[in-house]
Amino acid sequence: MDLGLRGARALVTAASSGLGKACAAALANEGADVFICARDRERLEQAAREIRAKGFAQADLTSAADVSRVVEEAAATLGGLDVLVTNVPDPKPGSFADTDEADWSRSHESTLLTVVRLVRMAIPDLAASRQAAIVNITSTAAREFRHGRLLSSTYRSGVTALAKHLSKELAAQRITVNDIAPGEINTPAWDQASAAAEAVRIPVGRLGDPEEVGALCAFLCSGQARFITGQTIAIDGGRTQVIL
Repeated sequence: MDLGLRGARALVTAASSGLGKACAAALANEGADVFICARDRERLEQAAREIRAKGFAQADLTSAADVSRVVEEAAATLGGLDVLVTNVPDPKPGSFADTDEADWSRSHESTLLTVVRLVRMAIPDLAASRQAAIVNITSTAAREFRHGRLLSSTYRSGVTALAKHLSKELAAQRITVNDIAPGEINTPAWDQASAAAEAVRIPVGRLGDPEEVGALCAFLCSGQARFITGQTIAIDGGRTQVIL
């Protein structure tokens, strides 16, 4: 299937590895012109070469100034924006008793406010596109209780609510807004023993592949997904036990 993404201009954040890189690679493989950012310059440069990105910028997206700079550089390099994929690292794990006020503040800034800033900065360029899409990478922790994922659950739930609200506000500007909620995906953070132990809890019997998340991201950015907006789509092998 041709997703119609050839020449689409896409900014993907936190894309030097893991899910961000997988999403950027999937878009690039469909012919999109991709701009990526991340904090680690060495890994960022390597990822940019591997996925044939049109440009990249080292940035700490907890900084409002860096968010502004990245969006401006991406739009300038690509000649505008059609796609924004927001991906941010997971906040600190732990229970309520383990979490102090500084943890809450850092997680609010990095997990929720970063997405707000990225979207706000990108809207003028996205509104000029005829096929604009925003995709936020969140987590199944936004939809159900996950042990030790208090901060992720709280702030990624906020991103989910934000996407639902934005899908209404931005519909008139032909901008779709959706979330991808990955479950357990086989990134380098997993060791073989832990992955095997987790796989038995997943109905399909394995962890997901980052490329599967990337494929879903590319579809949600495509012309075939223009009637999908305001949705949070779990990609978790059937593990999430929520009935909507």
